[in-house]
Amino acid sequence: MQVSVETTSGLERKLIIDIPAANVEQEISKRLQQVSRNARIDGFRSGKVPMRIVKQRYGKGVREEVLGEQMQRGFIEAITQEKLNPAGAPQVEPTVDEEGKDFQFTATFEIYPVVELQGLDAIEVEQLTADVTDADMDNMLDILRKQQAEYSETAEAAKDGDRVKIDFDGYVDGEAFEGGKAEGYSLVLGSKSMIPGFEDQLIGSKAGEEKTIKVTFPEDYQSEDLQGKEAEFKIIVHAVEVAELPELNEEFFTKFGVEADSEAAFREEVSKNMARELKQAIQRHTKNQVMDGLVLQNAIDVPSALVAQEIQRLKQQAIQQFGGGQQFDASALPDELFTAQAERRVKLGLLINAAIEKFELKADSARVDALIEDMASTFQDPEQVKQYYKSNKEQLAQLEALALEEQVVDTLLDQAKVTQKASNYEDAIKAANPAQ
Repeated sequence: MQVSVETTSGLERKLIIDIPAANVEQEISKRLQQVSRNARIDGFRSGKVPMRIVKQRYGKGVREEVLGEQMQRGFIEAITQEKLNPAGAPQVEPTVDEEGKDFQFTATFEIYPVVELQGLDAIEVEQLTADVTDADMDNMLDILRKQQAEYSETAEAAKDGDRVKIDFDGYVDGEAFEGGKAEGYSLVLGSKSMIPGFEDQLIGSKAGEEKTIKVTFPEDYQSEDLQGKEAEFKIIVHAVEVAELPELNEEFFTKFGVEADSEAAFREEVSKNMARELKQAIQRHTKNQVMDGLVLQNAIDVPSALVAQEIQRLKQQAIQQFGGGQQFDASALPDELFTAQAERRVKLGLLINAAIEKFELKADSARVDALIEDMASTFQDPEQVKQYYKSNKEQLAQLEALALEEQVVDTLLDQAKVTQKASNYEDAIKAANPAQ
């Protein structure tokens, strides 16, 4: 078997593979002999059919079958011989297929890039330090109480924290715009769920009042057509409702899955959850910076086949997230919506694997156990959860991969330029979730 390799572009390779005619014909002859033993053709006894008849009847199908096997076997031998690492299935095409001549075919595919990590000492990371304070606790309890608030109508003017029921019509340059109209819309003033300035101008409003307000859409607003535009909203206030916050009692505690007989016990449980959330947020913020720096310092090509696979995974995740399930066809979503994210994921995967190989990392069992302990601590029966993860190979493998990724981050941190920055609970949470 003769093999030649061409670099067609970037990571794409084309193998030109020649298989001696003798090999092909010998295998075809052998296969036809096997067929002749069981061939049933009118006018001939079983096993006595002349070979020329067998070849005439079955020769084409047998040849196609043999060539298919030869291409599969030849491709595997060729990539092994040439030390190539395909990143996806090849496109195979016969180029010479004539009886008596050497069989030739081409196989076109992408290979994994050779990744040599660099610039690790140029990665800049700002690690946050923060604690959960009494003020953070008080603010969290206030948020939890507001989540369970009951509202009752009032004739008084609306103030911050009240809920208003409104109709609104929005206009830009005198024209209505998509998404700018609603009826019976409930809005908690101070929730910052509307355009900046919208809620502020409703403070002081009373039920039955009509008013017109003007606001300016942010420059980074999700709809490009509205970015930075001034808008006018005509509003009818149907009702103003005052929030009645629940008491901090056992009934309230159970709504959040906490069994506590006092406010102090509830605060302690909430404090634990906040401390856990804060720790995870700081770790996530640090990890995001490490990964951003790793990508910035290492420009590599990524196989389009891997990107295509990742796009499909992201589409399925999007459908599941929005509850589409089997009722929604993932192919209806444009690839362009996911391409950038998919390319980044593939690039990070390749760089992380390169770091694992470079520093000879293996999943640390103690770190895996710590992850299991942390996850189990949020359940009522931690021991049952621990046993589940330790006895489930698939779940355990996922945790081992997570632990290994954390080890990569720690290793890269040792190489990076790290500075410490004092922060607080709220800012640390926001830093770890910039999209929010």
